[in-house]
Amino acid sequence: MKHIFLIAIIIGLGILTRAQTEYEISGDGSNKVLKGLISRDLLSGDTAFAWFNGNKAAYSPDQQVVSVLKSKGSQVQLLVFGGTWSEDTRFLLPRFFSLLDAASISDKQLTLVGVDKQKETFNHLSEELHITQVPTFIVMKDGKEVGRVVEYGRTGQWDKELAEIINDNF
Repeated sequence: MKHIFLIAIIIGLGILTRAQTEYEISGDGSNKVLKGLISRDLLSGDTAFAWFNGNKAAYSPDQQVVSVLKSKGSQVQLLVFGGTWSEDTRFLLPRFFSLLDAASISDKQLTLVGVDKQKETFNHLSEELHITQVPTFIVMKDGKEVGRVVEYGRTGQWDKELAEIINDNF
């Protein structure tokens, strides 16, 4: 029950702060690390994250996956944890946004949380939700987690696993 309340608060914060993000910037030498509520615009508009636009353009979403997300996506709320320092996040997160765009899923349905190298963020949210690897894509329905895809998923087909969760729960 504590997790449901915590998730509802974070999603509410994400919705309230769409116009202004709430994050902290640090560095680990070669990487700019964002911790807190971040946005697609922040990643796509900052030259420190040049990997974002290139990896987004390099991905063509599977049309069956797009079809599932289009048909049920308006009911979905997504909570995503990623690390700007993480190779897996750098590869998958831009592709995730390409998929959302192809399925016409609004950024308003997404809360994006940046974590540091210890996979921590503000208010111990990542610890409460047992985030151990990034990116982690959590699918929400009525404020409750109905499934998640961690990094590349169980099968290496993160996008199809995401579509399965959505198809099975909406």
